[in-house]
Amino acid sequence: MIVAFSVTPLGVGEDVGEYVADAVRVVRESGLPNRTDAMFTSIEGEWDEVMDVVKRAVAVVEERAPRVSVVLKADIRPGVTDGLTSKVETVERHLSA
Repeated sequence: MIVAFSVTPLGVGEDVGEYVADAVRVVRESGLPNRTDAMFTSIEGEWDEVMDVVKRAVAVVEERAPRVSVVLKADIRPGVTDGLTSKVETVERHLSA
């Protein structure tokens, strides 16, 4: 499965980059395939391991922020691996045709 999620601390002012970096650090240290862009962090793996990482990423932000907003989108497709790469490669192949 692939989960794209964002964690936003609320009540800490406009500059939230440090808080977001804490969450992304948890994801990167998980060892699961992941990517971060300007809006979301995507992570790929089995349900329990991915959701555990999301939970820990939220918790690390929650430690320092009075309120946390989470947006999450999941692509649950049993038997598919390397979706983070293969889905993008498929689109790129069609674009170059």
